[in-house]
Amino acid sequence: MARSDEAQAFFDAVYAAIQEIPHGRVTTYGHIAALIGTPERPRQVGVCLKHLPASADAEFNSSTVPWQRVINAKGTISPRSHPTGALNQAEALRAEGVQTTTSALGEHCVDLSKYGWFPPSFPQRLLIG
Repeated sequence: MARSDEAQAFFDAVYAAIQEIPHGRVTTYGHIAALIGTPERPRQVGVCLKHLPASADAEFNSSTVPWQRVINAKGTISPRSHPTGALNQAEALRAEGVQTTTSALGEHCVDLSKYGWFPPSFPQRLLIG
């Protein structure tokens, strides 16, 4: 099903914002949502990442959008429906020099005080609405 113009604008803003996260740093779903002007929509940021195309034919895809750099507000990698999804994300972050640890619950964790990237604003072109 095709996305509405409004939905496509949201997806594009999310992907463009994630492209701004520097190598070796992470931010949260909520921070991306706030930076693009929709602070009430962190879960939708996750939905956008879930639907990030793998195909290089798409302008935004898993090769051009550093999806691995977005984690939850607790500093943990959110679980995925695929059993190795969180492990794959942790490995991708480690490849960028981001140290991850594993909690007693088996969660992959990142120290947000060391690796977090939380600028107060983004360029106007990335804002929704």
